[in-house]
Amino acid sequence: MDKIRAIGQFLYPYARNKYIMTILIFLVWMTFFDENNFISQVENRLKLAELEVDKEHYVQEINQSAEDLKLLQNDKELLEKFARERYLMKKENEDIFVFAVEE
Repeated sequence: MDKIRAIGQFLYPYARNKYIMTILIFLVWMTFFDENNFISQVENRLKLAELEVDKEHYVQEINQSAEDLKLLQNDKELLEKFARERYLMKKENEDIFVFAVEE
């Protein structure tokens, strides 16, 4: 009981200080109750880091596709090979055989 009274006597001046109480209430509010609380801020930063990695991946894919497009526009043989392999296109007098390979 004496320990509780000693703690109460120690904290009483701080509890009466309006600035300390305001800061304490603000910290509790920002930690748990606010829409943009500290916990959601950390989660948002982690999600942002993931999205930045995804963005970098897609930028690389876009650059690779742009290079492939330039090659296809300039090389007729490569364009013909691409059309045959990807879209199964053929010339008038040709037959196409498609083999399905299971792994």
